[in-house]
Amino acid sequence: MKVLRLFLCTATLAAGEAPNPQIDINKFAILTQEVAQLRDSRRLAEDDFIRLAAEPGTIVLDARSREKYDQLHVKGAVHLNFSDFNEESLRRIIPTKTTRVLIYCNNNFEGEPKFFTGKVVALNIPTFITLHGHGYTNVHELGPLLDIKTTKIPFAGKSMK
Repeated sequence: MKVLRLFLCTATLAAGEAPNPQIDINKFAILTQEVAQLRDSRRLAEDDFIRLAAEPGTIVLDARSREKYDQLHVKGAVHLNFSDFNEESLRRIIPTKTTRVLIYCNNNFEGEPKFFTGKVVALNIPTFITLHGHGYTNVHELGPLLDIKTTKIPFAGKSMK
């Protein structure tokens, strides 16, 4: 079992300055700790991801930039840039808080760095945490690093032409 250490921070504020409850690192750290164990049980192998993606009512969510999505994405995925996540935008693409949502990111694919550029922190992690924080209870994540040239996952986009 992995052990997480939670470091709570106190910010030094200027005299008379009130803390901003919308920028709360302690709340984020607690949410991250809650999600860590759940996330481990929700990481999917390639075949499971393909099977669940094909089931009716499942949303495959691509939170990368619009440019990267337009060029190459998992076939059938819907796009919502991570920086645009809020209650309203999520509600538009995910019908209910219990809808099955499958996520993937740049760090799941190699062999096409122009469209899937690896990141220091995989987008899957903040996407999973944020969806959970918004109350989505059925989020699953593609787990492995797959070669874009040999994966069984189908792709779509402008670069496929």
